[in-house]
Amino acid sequence: MVELLGHRDAHLRQVEKAFPSVRIVARGNEIGFDGPDADIDRARTVIEELLILVQEGESLDVDRVDRVIAMVRDDVPSPSRVFTESIRVGRGRHVRPKTLGQKRYVDAIRDNTLVFGIGPAGTGKTYLAMACAIEALIEGSVRRIVLSRPAVEAGERLGFLPGDLAAKVDPYLRPLYDALYEMLGPEETARLMERGTIEIAPLAYMRGRTLNDAFVVLDEAQNTSPEQMKMFLTRLGFNSKMVITGDVTQVDLDAGQASGLRMIRSVLGDVPGIAFEELSSADVVRHRIVAAIVEAYRRFEERERNER
Repeated sequence: MVELLGHRDAHLRQVEKAFPSVRIVARGNEIGFDGPDADIDRARTVIEELLILVQEGESLDVDRVDRVIAMVRDDVPSPSRVFTESIRVGRGRHVRPKTLGQKRYVDAIRDNTLVFGIGPAGTGKTYLAMACAIEALIEGSVRRIVLSRPAVEAGERLGFLPGDLAAKVDPYLRPLYDALYEMLGPEETARLMERGTIEIAPLAYMRGRTLNDAFVVLDEAQNTSPEQMKMFLTRLGFNSKMVITGDVTQVDLDAGQASGLRMIRSVLGDVPGIAFEELSSADVVRHRIVAAIVEAYRRFEERERNER
């Protein structure tokens, strides 16, 4: 009960705030509800789903309680199942989706050979794809992980960078390293990279390769040209899986240059074994204001399109 209700009944008060017409009272091991029947049903469902999470050993916080409330309001069946989904990334270490959209994305990766994860910044597109890749490696369903990104600057031209090839492309691939370090730790990441089990490579060096027994992730795919996208997709080999991630609202290509990600659904939308998962501002798991920023930009761009 302490875990369920929160410190000084903070979680209980959070549910009451979400359903102001309902009064919730906890006495001992019992929780009572008073108010309109429809609102009581929703508030009770929230408490029941939170109880399932506690019984599964999951901790509750303000963000998680808010997400369960939102899912119950949207009539999502069994919100607790979203948070108990587990991706194993090491001994005793797991990554879990935090929204319904993220769970659908993970399910699509597990069920399909090729998945496109499209959505705004902060929705966990790349992070969850890499977690699924590590899980596949641990379980032995693939023998290596290949991570790639186009080497395109975000608006600034940095000029020639010093050093060898690895040093030159390192700034572009740094987000992939950061995710690996967080999931595996720097030492394990370095060991797997030295053995070639994990390879991080710029997109430009993929031509001519066939990637067998591999889990392949292409990040920032909105910055590929249609020709690059076709080239990359045709690298897929036997017993391999491929995840392409990107945000079509943040294309850093030169003006007038087409994005391979923007047109890909019209090309591959009806091909079996290929899934397209759209994430939205509701799936943003960074600071809350990031979701608000993403949604504000979406509304602004929609108004501009309507005015044109």
